[in-house]
Amino acid sequence: MPPDSPLGQVIALSDKHLVQPVASPGQPGAADAPVLRDVLAGGPFDAAVTGFVLAALPDSAEPVLWVSDRMSRRENGQLYGPALRGLGVRAPILRVDVSHPRDVLWTMEEAAGCAGLSAVVGEIHGAPEVLSFTATKRLALRAEASGVPIWLIRSGDHGALSAARERWRLRSLPSARNPWNRHAPGTPLWEAELFRARGRAPGVWEASCDARAARGKDRLRLVSRSGDGPLAQDRGAAAYSAGG
Repeated sequence: MPPDSPLGQVIALSDKHLVQPVASPGQPGAADAPVLRDVLAGGPFDAAVTGFVLAALPDSAEPVLWVSDRMSRRENGQLYGPALRGLGVRAPILRVDVSHPRDVLWTMEEAAGCAGLSAVVGEIHGAPEVLSFTATKRLALRAEASGVPIWLIRSGDHGALSAARERWRLRSLPSARNPWNRHAPGTPLWEAELFRARGRAPGVWEASCDARAARGKDRLRLVSRSGDGPLAQDRGAAAYSAGG
């Protein structure tokens, strides 16, 4: 019987290192070039960062390496394999648990040079000294040179300097209405704020994951928010009263 979870499987990775030129801004393909992206949590113990990154992972059968330090696991928990199907993730997840942020950075940089991975995700708690601008610059250059996208989840960090090409801040919103049970939670919704980016305009969106999207790469849905504070508050209150 096949396992219910992609966690724990033995995966054979290619030993070939992929290095390719990266398009300069303004050239064709620049917008699709793999880059380093920061994802900051809007508050402690907010799972929005994890859900957002899972929904944004490439639609690929190649494995994803996910490495976290001890404090990140204490705050964010660990991935639950069977639940990944609910987010449309079909890539096996190779989980690496380490104690210190420096080990997370080393693992991310080494893994990003492996052509057998579809993405690398790292979780670091706070703003440790080793997570310097230079360290993020190394990750950004490695992602762009190898073609492997890197996501860096920064819990408990309010926005220290970073060389990431995109910087997101995520907060959980009241879930959507459940079509089958008005008292049960529905599809998770997140407020996704792109507060710094190179090559695209910042903005704020209501994000969700559509696991049944016709194309896997369209799982992450971003709907522009009006920015009307009272309207947003009214919507949240209505969703809560409806059991969403």
